[in-house]
Amino acid sequence: MHVFVTGATGFVGTAVVRDLLGAGHRVSGLARSDEAAAALARAGVTPIRGDLRDTAGLAAAAAAADGVIHAGFIHDFTDYVAHCETDRAAVRALGAALAGTDRPLIVTSGIGVLPQGRLCTEDDAPRAGAGALPRVASEEAAAEVLAAGARVMVLRLPPSVHGAGDHGFVPMLIDIARRSGASAWIGEGANLWPAVHRSDAARLYRLALEAGQAGARYHAVAEQGIAFRDVATAIGEGLGLPLRAVTPEEAPAHFTWFTHFAAMDVPASATITRDSLGWVPTGPGLLHDIRTAGYFGEAVDADADAGTPGTTIHPG
Repeated sequence: MHVFVTGATGFVGTAVVRDLLGAGHRVSGLARSDEAAAALARAGVTPIRGDLRDTAGLAAAAAAADGVIHAGFIHDFTDYVAHCETDRAAVRALGAALAGTDRPLIVTSGIGVLPQGRLCTEDDAPRAGAGALPRVASEEAAAEVLAAGARVMVLRLPPSVHGAGDHGFVPMLIDIARRSGASAWIGEGANLWPAVHRSDAARLYRLALEAGQAGARYHAVAEQGIAFRDVATAIGEGLGLPLRAVTPEEAPAHFTWFTHFAAMDVPASATITRDSLGWVPTGPGLLHDIRTAGYFGEAVDADADAGTPGTTIHPG
């Protein structure tokens, strides 16, 4: 197949591209800059210059492909709602180009859009209407293009897609710990984060592309729930910093804008995904990766635009 990939130079996207090429597919990828285009070309990918705001360009690239993996997102939390709406428009454009065909479209969402405090499955839908998280825009758009005749599927990523080179939530927590002088959790720290290694996530994208069913939701979840306290403990041990619990009232002073994500309690199952696609995660676990995959090297600027190449964050 000829597969068009958005986010092809991102942390997850580069793994997706590598997996697709290894399986014999031909890949074109969205490139926002000359540097990104050159990196794609070196990897054996046909670069397509543009960005997620260029809906006409997205539609043209999708129309020329046999399938599309939409792994791109503008990860800039300074204007998060607007970027979620940009993603809605991007999904609509990609879906319109594929409507009425059997060519697959994989839309990325986040486990974090699901109800909190209980184990969620692929059958669970995000809350809609008043109080809905902005990130549900992608799944709402996917439902629209499904109704219009596109073979669209949703692939939900957990809060941590981990591995060497990660620039997501764990590195941001490490940076917060460095700045504050302690690695912390909220309350008892019993809230749960699911996780997956990026190589396992990449393989799931390909399996969904090759054999996924229209309208399906898939969970890229290898570990259904890791206590946040355990994540914070691994970070504190890696940095040689003290550990501490903060109250919900104290949390904003420690975690600042990250407080919502530090409090997320979103355990999730991937049983339906594993059974329907034969997906078997084999990568290392999150706590192992925190200790061994180079997370304590160069600091990440948690206040910077997280949309630079190499970044993938799917908070919900």
